[in-house]
Amino acid sequence: MDEAVKAAVSAFQNGMPVCLFDSEKREGETDLLFPGQNAVPETMRQLRMECGGLLFLAIGHEIGELFSLPFLQDLHTQESLIQRFPVLNQLVTNDLRYDARSAFTLSLNHRETYTGITDHDRALTTRRFAELSAELTKAGISGDEAQAALGKEFRTPGHIPVCRETEGGLSRRQGHTELAVGLSRLAGMTPVVIGAEMLQSDGDYALAVDDARIWANERGIPFLEGAQLIEALNMQ
Repeated sequence: MDEAVKAAVSAFQNGMPVCLFDSEKREGETDLLFPGQNAVPETMRQLRMECGGLLFLAIGHEIGELFSLPFLQDLHTQESLIQRFPVLNQLVTNDLRYDARSAFTLSLNHRETYTGITDHDRALTTRRFAELSAELTKAGISGDEAQAALGKEFRTPGHIPVCRETEGGLSRRQGHTELAVGLSRLAGMTPVVIGAEMLQSDGDYALAVDDARIWANERGIPFLEGAQLIEALNMQ
């Protein structure tokens, strides 16, 4: 494991952020990531104010399976739904320029939130989702009981968009969702990660990778490229 990977793993294990660049061949974006279980209002504030992109929750395939969370792309192409809501057929996702499939599943709010959009509310939704995922996994609870536990605490739609890892992870898709949960696994943590894309100050383009690296170095935040993470995971 090289020094950059070690620094990123150590930061995550201590609840600190990591900058993760995917690839020039994919989105060409750097995301700022935090372990979901450590989310506090200051986490959301930093993501909101210093990144500029969408705040999203990346979850591992096993967490998606635990709660039977559907991919929105699958829901929106259900024939029965298309017949009832024909606009879905017009809005079909068939022209992504960076991938063949969207990772989005349901969006969530914790039931104890008000609007769900404040830093406090989004931190609560993020942290409790990660904690609940760990609690149920440790207890061996799944199926209807896990879904009931999720519904007891959360509602949809909400203000935390959730992205679900593709089955097979990085062997099939090298998106930020898979990279984020790959980092959490390398750190031995629950694969639930909160993050946001880093944009230029005017918001027109993703922050250039060299500028993202400088930004991270100035703040003492580990910077990692997707290829480094994939190599480290393959060595396990």
